[in-house]
Amino acid sequence: MSETELVRLDREGPIGVITVNNPPVNALSPGVPEGIIACLREGEADPAIAAMVLIGAGRSFIAGADIRQFGKGRPRPPLGQRVYDVLDAAAKPVVAAIHGYALGGGLEIALACHYRIAVPSAKVGLPEVLIGILPGGGGTQRLPRLIGPKAALDMIVSGRHVPAPEARTLGILDEVLPEGADLRAGAIAVATRIAAARPLPRVRDKTDRIAEAAADPGMFDAMRASIARRARNQKAPYNCILAVEAACRLPLDEGLKREQELFAELENSDEARALRYAFFAEREVARLPDLPEGIAPREIRTAAVVGAGTMGGGIAMSFADYGIPVRIIDSTPEALARGMEKIRANYATSVKRGSLKQDEMERRLARIHPVGGYADIADADVVIEAVFEEMDVKKPVFRALDQTMKSGALIFSNTSALDVDQLAAETNRPADVAGTHFFSPANVMKLLEVVRGTKSAPATLITAMALGRKIGKIPAMAGNTDGFVANRSRAPFNSEMVILLEEGCLPEQVDKVMVDFGYPMGPFAVGDLAGLDVGAAGRRRRAAANPNYRTLPIADKLVEMGRFGQKTGAGWYRYEKGDRTPHPDPEVTRIIRETAARMGVPQRSFTDEEILRRLLFSSVNEACRILEEGKAYRASDVDVMWLHGFGFPRYRGGLMFWADQIGVKAVYDQIEAWHQQYGDRWAPSKLLRDLAATGTAFRDAKAAPMV
Repeated sequence: MSETELVRLDREGPIGVITVNNPPVNALSPGVPEGIIACLREGEADPAIAAMVLIGAGRSFIAGADIRQFGKGRPRPPLGQRVYDVLDAAAKPVVAAIHGYALGGGLEIALACHYRIAVPSAKVGLPEVLIGILPGGGGTQRLPRLIGPKAALDMIVSGRHVPAPEARTLGILDEVLPEGADLRAGAIAVATRIAAARPLPRVRDKTDRIAEAAADPGMFDAMRASIARRARNQKAPYNCILAVEAACRLPLDEGLKREQELFAELENSDEARALRYAFFAEREVARLPDLPEGIAPREIRTAAVVGAGTMGGGIAMSFADYGIPVRIIDSTPEALARGMEKIRANYATSVKRGSLKQDEMERRLARIHPVGGYADIADADVVIEAVFEEMDVKKPVFRALDQTMKSGALIFSNTSALDVDQLAAETNRPADVAGTHFFSPANVMKLLEVVRGTKSAPATLITAMALGRKIGKIPAMAGNTDGFVANRSRAPFNSEMVILLEEGCLPEQVDKVMVDFGYPMGPFAVGDLAGLDVGAAGRRRRAAANPNYRTLPIADKLVEMGRFGQKTGAGWYRYEKGDRTPHPDPEVTRIIRETAARMGVPQRSFTDEEILRRLLFSSVNEACRILEEGKAYRASDVDVMWLHGFGFPRYRGGLMFWADQIGVKAVYDQIEAWHQQYGDRWAPSKLLRDLAATGTAFRDAKAAPMV
């Protein structure tokens, strides 16, 4: 596509309208910046044009840079010749007319214009930090001059999207049009009004707001301190702060040079490459390569949930949060009342924290309807079973749903591991059945594992994926296998972390290694949060199905003692009443040492690296088995599940991406060595052996057809 097709200049009387037309979101792909410059030059050379409007065709202004271009070494124009610089130096007024998104380079282009207007639904932001870089088109220099360094730091370091009304209050936008107003006409009217204004209002000339930094010289160190925990091991957030600091002490042109230096430090860093990979993996996971094209998802207007416990309540909130009415039932009126009270308490906590307005809480609660029984949910478009994770409990629910739900209703199970085909077999409509594994807490966690039953119809699966996106989740397809993809790939990690205790580690040592790696919590603390009885139930089920299943006597002993975790005040750690802080417990140390002695396991010390690799390599090997069995489409799908299901540090890309940085041959050699040392649980998968033999990266592994 030529530049003239990507960007065009039209004339509306004395106003030139520059339109960017690069579907789907008008990204700044090669040719777009050049096209804007060419149209700007043409408008400046035309004496009949007094001012110009810059607007986007389609659904967005300019949603940002073309991320695929980062890290490729593509030459960039020098300072002074970039589209931002040319706009800044324009001799005639330019009005940025914003709808949809103005993100990253899109907002930087708007900041280089002389006037900015938007429709109320528009959003602006500088989210570059989320892909491991910083705004490199002047955003760190112009935004502080426009809205002050403190507000600019908040936006740039968080990467958040700012709604148009807030952007107007901050001073990013000069005007927000009334609801329903014509953006193009409104922008032309503004351009006509300011056409003769001189001197032109350039952001570079504003200095009053950056004086905030002199009045509060500690703001930058305060920002560094505030992000220390969530930004550990990362460089981009700190470079963002340095760039804003430069805006407050340097003239704009020198600040732009400093911004470029800080940008260059980041673009090809491991952090940036990992975050770019995660960005694209989250988009690739939506692609279902073996399902027919052209099948539209069914329309879901109403939903129902069976089970008002922790998971059922969270699932109901997920629907309500995104505007979908949902009915909820439970086995007794008392259980239903407890569930509704928990839902209300969860919303009230959000209001108390300031993340939810009281009136919005009431609107969401009004969408959740507790009802008496199956007959009251019979006309719902979709129903999600969320009862206790036991097959004998779930099967009667599916029989009842089959008898009462309307024809065409979709019946999904929130099982985390059970056989979806067995549940579908309880109905006369197996094509309408699939698994939808929400992660806990269901109203917070982003991952939704869509589980493909043998008889699940393509339309059922496509609808489940679309529904997940509709309620703010990141859905990923999984084959029907014990634990599906996420929990099955995690299971060896969970076993290995307890086996490490048998050999001499303590829970707090393992947790420290994983937190230092980037996890928000260590795995033993997470186990206490989830409930050790939940993991024990899964182990009992697997042991019953597999006589060679490796037991975990230390974990089982804690459960026998009633140490279920936070809910009982003791698990791997001890908890004070009303406090969720984990405290190392000498009683756990005693149990570990006594059990290890009884088992005759020699005790030794471990390096942090060995602990990390024992845990993660075990899951890499299992993920390879999952791929070779055709239970996942791609290694990158596994990464998405670990990022959004288990809190794997995003700046490391994901489990398989991280393993690729070590090298498939090195991973195989270590696993084979542990196979010789520890036995069959470390036997390398066939796919891993094949990848190592051919030098093929995990990201390029060819999975078997999904079954």
